[in-house]
Amino acid sequence: MKHLATFFIILFFISQNCIAQEQTIKFLENSMSPQASLEDISWIQGYWKGEAFGGITEEFWSPPLGDSMMFCFKLVVDNKVVFYELGGIRQVEETLLLQLKHFGNDFKGWEEKDETVDFKLVKIENNKVYFDQFTFEKVSENEMNLYVVIEENGTSEEVKFNYKKEK
Repeated sequence: MKHLATFFIILFFISQNCIAQEQTIKFLENSMSPQASLEDISWIQGYWKGEAFGGITEEFWSPPLGDSMMFCFKLVVDNKVVFYELGGIRQVEETLLLQLKHFGNDFKGWEEKDETVDFKLVKIENNKVYFDQFTFEKVSENEMNLYVVIEENGTSEEVKFNYKKEK
């Protein structure tokens, strides 16, 4: 009986550790995005650089202007561009919507001409902005983490991008 109790205690701590690693939230159908403005997330603006997927990542986020914040992303591995993303966060009525498009290193789009990948706003906390399976976390004025759920071959994985602000 003592071994069984020890087993359940260990299992409890393992499960708590696994839960704590999840930084993204799925937007539930039939729910509504909360009210928010671009000013609530203006700390995202700037030029950010990090490492992921065996290479260097960089993102530029513009300040809020014209009801949007635009961004560009680039992944470089072995001194070669792998892909780009272009997009932005738009003020849509009383809430925010993150939209993006992917492009290969030749700037040919992955999505159809009139399609975007959309992430609805789930909630905003003091240092985190939760879109559907896409989270921005402000670590400090010069550091942020992005957590993104990537689905491939029927499986999904949460990937962390750590960025430092460049000057």
